[in-house]
Amino acid sequence: MTGTLPTNIMHFARLLRRAGLPVGPADMLAAQQAIGLVTIGDKIQVQSALRTTLVHRHEHEDLFDHAFSLYWRDPEAARYAQAMAAIDGQKEPPPEKAPPGARRIQEAFRTPKEQRKPNEEQPPEIEATMTVSDRERLQTMDFEAMSAAEIANAKAEIRRLSLPLDAKRTRRLRPDPTGSRTDLRATLRKSLRKGGELTEIARSRRVTRPPPLVVLCDISGSMSRYAQILLHFLHAVANDRDRVSTFLFGTRLSNITRQLRARDPEVAFQMVSHAVPDWSGGTRIGEALAEFNQIWSRRVLGQGAVVLLVTDGLDRDGAAGLSENMERLHKSCSRLVWLNPLLRWDGFAPKSQGIRAMLPHVDEFRTIHNLASLRSLVESLSRAASPRDMDRWRNAA
Repeated sequence: MTGTLPTNIMHFARLLRRAGLPVGPADMLAAQQAIGLVTIGDKIQVQSALRTTLVHRHEHEDLFDHAFSLYWRDPEAARYAQAMAAIDGQKEPPPEKAPPGARRIQEAFRTPKEQRKPNEEQPPEIEATMTVSDRERLQTMDFEAMSAAEIANAKAEIRRLSLPLDAKRTRRLRPDPTGSRTDLRATLRKSLRKGGELTEIARSRRVTRPPPLVVLCDISGSMSRYAQILLHFLHAVANDRDRVSTFLFGTRLSNITRQLRARDPEVAFQMVSHAVPDWSGGTRIGEALAEFNQIWSRRVLGQGAVVLLVTDGLDRDGAAGLSENMERLHKSCSRLVWLNPLLRWDGFAPKSQGIRAMLPHVDEFRTIHNLASLRSLVESLSRAASPRDMDRWRNAA
């Protein structure tokens, strides 16, 4: 292969690497060999060859396609588009929604700061962002009061959190030579191989695994800012552990468990936006819980499931049927944790009808308004709930 094509392939691979794709030197060589086996004039064949050699995960395909369309575009396409616009009366096309990963590709096209002339002297730069004091301030800052840059830093901190849950014993048994249970069936099967002589006693043990986690998150107008940031935490949890079910509710209930399984956060959140039509709308907590109890509870609430209910408790229907559905939800799970951002206020009192109807049926009542409260939630889920924490709230209600 001669000409500038190998160099262009090398720069394209570096672009993908800056955008977050794991592309190495071996992948670049494989891409050059693949290009030599296809027709250069066929753009579809070239794109398929590069995708096959440079993409190793399904979640990176959308990012690759967007980068390919920008990097290997026709230089005369812009002039042709301008000419066609002039013929059509200079009508501007309607704005198109940016595909997933567009921001990352745009940042990858920028010239990195390290690419400077070797003889050019630059003054020393002191990186002062996200120092210890900034991190401490970010931990206690309310999500609703954060700027765009602070929200981006908070999302990066949230993605580093892990959610431990105490492993519980199940009914399943697993072969274990040092297990405490004697497996008679396995012992007899082994004896049949040696003519019925018992030479070894098979043993087994109970399988322990973390319980399922179910999240019910309110996305009404009063909760939308918190829900947007908490989605990053839920996406990290869904990709870190199995048996995680996530539901969003406003005026209706939406199951986004499958959407959050996408590895790339931008792809996952774009799929969520298409699946949830009632973002920042009203709140019907009672109807949403009734639908969950009727359709989903038997599917996802099993083996000691833990439920996280994220809402401020302000119901548009005046708590109609809320107490009955909360009672059924509480009886269907082993632990029900209510996360309410209104608890950030020192003078908070459970006076609304929705909060008074929900409080008697929860095991924990916690705030969720900043990174510190989120870390406190992570720590509390790794230990048993204390019933004393709910006494003062139930007495106040």
